[in-house]
Amino acid sequence: MKIVINNSAWEAMKHDAETRFPNECCGFFYGQYGDEKTVSQVLVINNTKDGDQRRRFEISPEDYLKGERYALKHGLDLLGVYHSHPNHPAVPSEHDRISAVPVFSYIIISVMEGISAEVTSWILNDASRFEKEELNINKK
Repeated sequence: MKIVINNSAWEAMKHDAETRFPNECCGFFYGQYGDEKTVSQVLVINNTKDGDQRRRFEISPEDYLKGERYALKHGLDLLGVYHSHPNHPAVPSEHDRISAVPVFSYIIISVMEGISAEVTSWILNDASRFEKEELNINKK
């Protein structure tokens, strides 16, 4: 399924990724399911990973609950999680795969020396492997 991100949601993700560099950022993204997933809003979440946040992110159970409540309050679908890969490609790691939930899309933003360089989206298939999703950013 194709995923389309509106410009304001993309700018929020990008800003979060660049601002938290060299650490990984994370957050939720919301919108609507249809013929494609349309991303319209973002909720920035604290990276609660103990230790080196340059290579890992973690979202607390409380923040997952906060994310679900946000979706209900705003009448949106929680479509997935975004996070950054500082000085690394926008390709999921084994840790990303193990931590993933099959119904979510995972947007990864590669940030090279503080500048967003690449963005990709991934979803787990039935064999628990990531498949790349077609991703478009609507600049309107």
